[in-house]
Amino acid sequence: MKPQQLTILGATGSIGISTLDVVNRHPQQFSVFALTAASNVEAMLPLCIRHQPEFVVMVDETAARQLRAQLPAHLSTQVLAGSQALCEVSEAAQVDQVMAAIVGAAGLPPTLAAVKAGKRVLLANKEALVMSGQLFIDEVVKSGAQLLPVDSEHNAIFQCLSAAAQAEVGTMSLVDEGISKILLTGSGGPFLDLPLAQLEQQTPQAACKHPNWSMGQKISVDSATMLNKGLEYIEARWLFNCQQAQLDVLIHPQSIIHSMVQYADGSVLAQMGQADMRTPIAHCMHYPQRAASGVEALDFTRIAELTFVAPDLQRFPCLRLAQQACWAGQAATTALNATNEIAVAAFLNNDIRFTQIAEMCDRILQSITPRDFGDIDAIIEFDQQVRVQARDLIRAVA
Repeated sequence: MKPQQLTILGATGSIGISTLDVVNRHPQQFSVFALTAASNVEAMLPLCIRHQPEFVVMVDETAARQLRAQLPAHLSTQVLAGSQALCEVSEAAQVDQVMAAIVGAAGLPPTLAAVKAGKRVLLANKEALVMSGQLFIDEVVKSGAQLLPVDSEHNAIFQCLSAAAQAEVGTMSLVDEGISKILLTGSGGPFLDLPLAQLEQQTPQAACKHPNWSMGQKISVDSATMLNKGLEYIEARWLFNCQQAQLDVLIHPQSIIHSMVQYADGSVLAQMGQADMRTPIAHCMHYPQRAASGVEALDFTRIAELTFVAPDLQRFPCLRLAQQACWAGQAATTALNATNEIAVAAFLNNDIRFTQIAEMCDRILQSITPRDFGDIDAIIEFDQQVRVQARDLIRAVA
């Protein structure tokens, strides 16, 4: 059987590294066609030597030149540069699967290129659906691409659906499936029990100490504000074609149950597992079969408790903003995502306080007016306008 050819967008990030770990466990089933990164030559070089992809894309041209100079002479890997090359290795005819794991808005164009080319798209980039919503789903339907959710929460929901519903990601009818509600779970991050008065003083280092998951800095901060859960809420709305009454968020500090589906007969199906992204990654890569991911099964004798509480929206205003934006239209969700990316970068650079992330997002959302977008280019243009506005606002308050 011919190995599946895989492009990994964001290969040097935590999802990319976990994906390559799964590839290593199944060398007869998967072959790496292309790896991409922004600028991390130090991390990319050993990946090239180990996996010998046909192509590597470094978005930064200086990084691409450095990588070319450091590659061993015997490797035939071609190093490309620039954002357009990300799209080229996503839509290439040889590619069977694309792991979309670039964090932030930068992941939208290459992910959409993979969709338009009809690939199996393993979606770990929330922002693609947060920014483009219905336009993205319309392209999935038009091209016949197979969209499989990698985020642990969305993958958990997907696993709790019938085979018929799994075949209709983005267009399913929850009512026809007998589903009354989708329940997204979240740990609450490192500040779940911190006194509210202390939130303002929290440092980037404290915000990045997630109690259960190992993630990059940006996503770790998003987990601390619960904006990450807000983005997942928006993404779930599109993946599972939800109405507002069909979608809820629960705090589950243990991160054992990754999400749940409540059915009309009172049944609730939950997907459980270790807090390790290799489980959903392996599930999507092998779907509809199952295969070893390297993750140990749960030992239920060692689980002390499973607890659930409603999120405190005073503690987590970013979650409230995301839930409101979800139903306010595409301009709101795009603006929220863009502002948050700028605000989180400013916080990580110690330019603003932790609580100002939510304040910046709120102020930008209040300043925009609803609008429709005819295509992705219009959304990206609007995204860039909001980023300029957000940077100006941060300079004014910093």
